[in-house]
Amino acid sequence: MAFTSTILSRTVFGNKVVSYGTYTSTGGSTGGNIDTGINVVEMMLLTPKGTSVGTNESVVNETYPVAGSAVTIVTDSNQAGYWFAIGTSA
Repeated sequence: MAFTSTILSRTVFGNKVVSYGTYTSTGGSTGGNIDTGINVVEMMLLTPKGTSVGTNESVVNETYPVAGSAVTIVTDSNQAGYWFAIGTSA
């Protein structure tokens, strides 16, 4: 079971930090921790990708705001997708 995530870009919009990237669950994995690079995550969007439709919606398994850059998500088995997070640096 393996879960990986990658930050593709990180920037600042006004007083908010925004980052986005990809995630991949393999080997029967159903999610894991996404390192957003943001100190306090206030919102995260998940969009599955691929050729098949997932049975369940991918979800953030946290209560906002999330202190720390790691955000736990739950996905269908072996799902890949994109994530987008907004928060603050302090």
